[in-house]
Amino acid sequence: MAQKEASVAELAEKFESSTAVLLTEYRGLTVEELKELRNSIRQDAEYAVVKNTLTKIAAEKAGVEGLNDDLQGPSAIAFVHGDPVAVAKGLRTFAKAHPLLVIKSGYFDGAPLSAEEVNKLADLESREVLLSKVAGMMKASMSKAAAVFQALPSKTVRTVEALREKQENAG
Repeated sequence: MAQKEASVAELAEKFESSTAVLLTEYRGLTVEELKELRNSIRQDAEYAVVKNTLTKIAAEKAGVEGLNDDLQGPSAIAFVHGDPVAVAKGLRTFAKAHPLLVIKSGYFDGAPLSAEEVNKLADLESREVLLSKVAGMMKASMSKAAAVFQALPSKTVRTVEALREKQENAG
């Protein structure tokens, strides 16, 4: 009983400290394949085989809702501590190569995700790519602004010269 309580406490802590949780079924995968999957997402997540009953209790303690219906059969969870998009992509890529891995659901940003929504998450570009695109847009805007500011003095000089020429011709 004490060991189960410790397991629930550990799982609850993982739920609380994760930026997202992605629930999978691994029925039929070998130990080597699970090791390969763990290694492929290790940078951004911890992938752990879980006991459904203990996980339900831990999720409830952590305030994570919407996973109970999918906690059936052999379950494993990717506890994301890095980029959720990268982990979703990693799971989907692995599932394409190993169809026995089934993405069941997830939990992200305070809301449950269906398997379809996890796949949509995997379709997003990574955080780094999105940040570089924003930086590129900002740089382009700054370049345009710099060009405008640089053009103002020369346009002002031309306008002043044109006004002087008009005055000289008029006078």
